[in-house]
Amino acid sequence: MINLYRKIALLEATSYLFLLFIAMPFKYILEIPELVKHFGWIHGVLAIVYVVILIIAAIQYKWSIWRVILYFTASVLPVIPFILDKKLKKEYPNN
Repeated sequence: MINLYRKIALLEATSYLFLLFIAMPFKYILEIPELVKHFGWIHGVLAIVYVVILIIAAIQYKWSIWRVILYFTASVLPVIPFILDKKLKKEYPNN
């Protein structure tokens, strides 16, 4: 489960970075809104999947509510999920 959580978290974070730093400039600078439309949808689905997997992982690994809040909050900050991924990799090395 931890591997699935880590993969979804990284996919969600990558889609967020793409949306912020590629799709949004295309929309507002180059006036090409299609990337935001398509990748916004993809990011939205990944965000929902992320929350569901976060809840499942929290139950399975008995994470504290504060940890869940931290991970949820980190998902809206562009680079923090990559930092937390390294922490999880060290914490659960055999998974």
